[in-house]
Amino acid sequence: MSDIGPPRGAGPLARTEARLAWGLLAPTITAVSLVVILPLLAIFWISVKPVSLSDLRAPDPIVREDLRGKPSVAGDEATLRYRLRNSSPKSEITGVTLTDSWPVGLSLAGDLDPRCMISDAMLRCDLGDWEGGFRDTLTIPVVTDQAFFDQATDVEASVVNVDGKASFVLTNGNFTLKNFVSVFDGGEFWSVLGVTLFYTIFGTLGAMIMGLFASLLLNHSFRGQGILRGLYLFPYVAPVIAVAFAWILLFDPFSGSANALLIQMGVTEGAINFFGERPLALIMVTLFEIWRYFPLSFLFILARMQSIPTDMYEAADMDGASPFQQFWYLSMPQLLGILSVLFLLRFIWTFNKFDDIFLLTGGNAGTRVLTVNVYEQAFAVSNIGAGAAVAVVIFACLLLFSVFFFKVMSREEGL
Repeated sequence: MSDIGPPRGAGPLARTEARLAWGLLAPTITAVSLVVILPLLAIFWISVKPVSLSDLRAPDPIVREDLRGKPSVAGDEATLRYRLRNSSPKSEITGVTLTDSWPVGLSLAGDLDPRCMISDAMLRCDLGDWEGGFRDTLTIPVVTDQAFFDQATDVEASVVNVDGKASFVLTNGNFTLKNFVSVFDGGEFWSVLGVTLFYTIFGTLGAMIMGLFASLLLNHSFRGQGILRGLYLFPYVAPVIAVAFAWILLFDPFSGSANALLIQMGVTEGAINFFGERPLALIMVTLFEIWRYFPLSFLFILARMQSIPTDMYEAADMDGASPFQQFWYLSMPQLLGILSVLFLLRFIWTFNKFDDIFLLTGGNAGTRVLTVNVYEQAFAVSNIGAGAAVAVVIFACLLLFSVFFFKVMSREEGL
């Protein structure tokens, strides 16, 4: 008698369900790959390439053909002109050749350029090597025949074939670590990293604390509660460019209401340049971050608070617990989960924040963070490779933070 045991491996139904599950996930995986993974890989690739902003244009031989002289009758002389250009200002194109059909009704009226020859109604030219930024004009003297006007020959309509070999900096095998060397060279990077950490840590904690405080205020029913909740959401839903310029106008050293109020109250004798002085500018942009993004923490925390059973608070109240004791020993343990998720999300988002600081200060007055550094390296200095290297550093910092965060969280959950 043979031994009969339980079936091993996945059955037909399980395999069908697995294929269906992967099929349903395929659009999501494809979208994530196209939107997130591929650009991330491109940034890693560019970070080790000696590429500037002008190198992003691939080297390509460009030719424009036209007929100069405006001939009107047979026998008129004209000039067949080819304007030649290398599209790349730096990369060289080697072995450039030009091939074009000879226009009907045109005859050679002088010496042909030694680089060219006409054979079987075809113009062929060996134009050699083109250095970066190469420009030249190839002219051929011609005379028109009656066939040129009978067939209404359009010289510019003909397709000119131009071939050549070029090495594109983004696709060739040249790699370098100079981008990362330039990033870490000197003390500028570490000062920028310090500003980024200050802005991120205090902006994240401040937004969470302010959101927690707002949640405690609105975790009770009273008249006008809905209107007040809507007003609390205004900083988060308002366009960033609108609120940023509102803050700039409010704290303007010449016409801002804040300076006028401080002077009238006798707090200061002269106007304060809130967004133009160190370290006040960094404090102001951090306060703007707290004010603008506390509504997100407020929504999450308030939703979690309203899901906590009220029986615990009633029992604690009967036992004589103070409001602070109820908050610390009852509310906080219930809020730790959502607070940890909020801290992780807000830390990553704030670390990557660019538009707020750029609109308020442009990265000046000691507010230059890593994301602003990416912009300045890539577009202000036109060093795309260095900008990508800074972006890779940002990715590495956030990756290390995420690994540390999840290790700490798993340790806490294990306890």
